[in-house]
Amino acid sequence: MQLSNKVVAITGGGRGLGRAMAMAFAAEGAQIAALDINAVDLAETCAQCTALGVRAAPYRTDVVDESQVIASLDAVVSDFGRLDVLINNAGITRDGLLVKAKDGEVLSKMSLAQWNAVLNVNLTGVFLCAREAADRMIRLGNGGLIINISSISREGNAGQSNYSAAKAGVAAMTVVWAKELARHGIRSAAIAPGFCATDILAAMKPELVAKVTEAVPLRRLGDPAEIASTAVYIAENDFVNGRVIEVDGGLRV
Repeated sequence: MQLSNKVVAITGGGRGLGRAMAMAFAAEGAQIAALDINAVDLAETCAQCTALGVRAAPYRTDVVDESQVIASLDAVVSDFGRLDVLINNAGITRDGLLVKAKDGEVLSKMSLAQWNAVLNVNLTGVFLCAREAADRMIRLGNGGLIINISSISREGNAGQSNYSAAKAGVAAMTVVWAKELARHGIRSAAIAPGFCATDILAAMKPELVAKVTEAVPLRRLGDPAEIASTAVYIAENDFVNGRVIEVDGGLRV
């Protein structure tokens, strides 16, 4: 895919990986539709993309709200006249052990609210946005691409039953959609980042951040720009389909 003047919609586009990907695609001449729940963050992302000489527009969207997803993607198509790439990036964490116990005494359990919050945003939100994007791409007849942000945690990470389950589901849906949508000229691929310097990681305890960093063979966290460049690669290489690309500094080899 040649990216100049293509329209790229990015959920969670207000900050972190979402903003980095918006900037990377804008640098290639793509027009940006940034979706997020935070209006201030959206405005900053769009301002930075516009400074690169492309059109960028904000769409305040909660990806777990079906009506908002439908309305936002309708607005994107109405405003830009097309939709070429959707990047499903919006995500949250609500970490906790399944059961925390000491000396045979149960101290706490992961709550249903913790479970549902993460599954709703990180899995159901991905489903809703991909479904509506694919619908519009098919109707527009220009083909397209769906990029999902999975995670190294899809293989299972202690303290993240909810997050790991959601990201494993995202990886599986990526393969399903690659098989289902190819007939319409729509590709589907995913990126599984390792530990990156984002707001989610910043919320972790410093000693835990140091521990996970030490486990990475490169002995550093990933930069959001490195994930963004991978998304651009997937978009530009039309033979990438149905695969999850790991970008983790060698943490999983």
